[in-house]
Amino acid sequence: MASDNITLEQIPASTRKPGKHIEFNLKLAVTTLPTNRQTVLIIGQMLSPIAGTMVAPLTTQYVFSDDEAASYFGRGSLAHLMAKEAMTANPYINLSVIGVEDAEGSQAAKGSLKLTGTATNAGVISLYIATTRIDITSRNGDDAATLMASLVTALNKNPDLPVTAAITTDAVTITAKNKGAFGNDIILRATSTVAGITSELTPMAGGLLEVDIRDALAAIFAARFNILVCPFSSEDALTALRDHLDKVSHPMEQRPAIGVAGWRKSFATGTTLTKKINSGRVMVGWHNDSALMPCIIAAGFAAVTASEEDPARPLNGLPILGLDVTPLESQPGRTEQEAALYNGLTPLEVGPGDKVQIVRAISTYTVNDSGTDDISLLDITTIRTLDYTRKAIVERWSLRFPREKLSERTPPKVRSETLDVLFLLERLEILENVEANKAKLLSERDLQNPGTLNVKIPADVVNGLHVIAGVIDLYL
Repeated sequence: MASDNITLEQIPASTRKPGKHIEFNLKLAVTTLPTNRQTVLIIGQMLSPIAGTMVAPLTTQYVFSDDEAASYFGRGSLAHLMAKEAMTANPYINLSVIGVEDAEGSQAAKGSLKLTGTATNAGVISLYIATTRIDITSRNGDDAATLMASLVTALNKNPDLPVTAAITTDAVTITAKNKGAFGNDIILRATSTVAGITSELTPMAGGLLEVDIRDALAAIFAARFNILVCPFSSEDALTALRDHLDKVSHPMEQRPAIGVAGWRKSFATGTTLTKKINSGRVMVGWHNDSALMPCIIAAGFAAVTASEEDPARPLNGLPILGLDVTPLESQPGRTEQEAALYNGLTPLEVGPGDKVQIVRAISTYTVNDSGTDDISLLDITTIRTLDYTRKAIVERWSLRFPREKLSERTPPKVRSETLDVLFLLERLEILENVEANKAKLLSERDLQNPGTLNVKIPADVVNGLHVIAGVIDLYL
């Protein structure tokens, strides 16, 4: 018969037939911390109608390459282009995508380029769609109609573009493949070295309505993703994202995640947005005056965030490959970056080698519920560290106490295992001062529920090193 200190799970204590029996106990096997592999989910519009290998809307799909994303969601769709940028920024990303259809009643944004005259020399006309350049050459005597036809052919040969082109009313009309207001953010630019030809460029406009991402969020509610990428940077979309993150990260759900969005417009409009969101789980990457859509900025920012599995390590200076170098006059200076960091907006900057880098990754959380300034969740590393700490402790509890009885011996055992996890987290420099705070680690029975054990866990998170300040004393 087993003693009080030995519990047998598979060999009945009532066995009477002589024999020697040994069972295996796996509860004590794991003494390490869990890994922190980061999974990313992109929410993006897909093309319609669905054909070939395309997946059904609101279906989560693993994506391992640019071509797969195009095959599943339509080449040139938002979902495809966001996935493409994510894999450019982080080739080893663990990426899934969920496609959503264009909103009912939405309209596609349109722009145009009108050419007039006759070429009097050989030259090049270039049309930029965001950062992609489409070139055509002219010969002396080419008329505007010929050149516009060549431009339409050249543009439509690039299926990765988010637009298509056609000749309408003596102009090249450019139409977004996906419908919605996002298309108004597709930047057009034209240049020409052709004498005798004049051009008139009309920016993208007329895109109406935005897909409600709540259906996509509902479809993935039970799934586990660490980082969600929002395709839109509107108050409505980010509020829906914030609410979803709060629900899945709740102690009763424990599928914590953070959300990422992009911003390319002014500091003033960006901080107005972040103040309305005010969430410790939502980041907005600000790439001022970028030619790329906000969803592309968000995808790159999220992919780089996922590349860092250490939750306490800051993202300062990490490059986001695939983002464009903005005009020098548009790049925010130090004062503007400081203001952004005080208002929940993560600034990106052009660094050495013309690489776009993260200045400091912060959440949009700036004030508490009473409106008082609160820096507790300033850095995104804080909530990521708390999430990982909870994960490590819960997994240890699940391994050690899958079918434990609650006796007088139980609270000290739970406290001991929890303390062991905290010391391991300290060795990895995720938490600190564990020894100094261990008296605050409490494990006691609940006074109202007989089968409940309450544990209070001190977590002194390791902060990122953001500023080193010194003084030089001069001696003559």
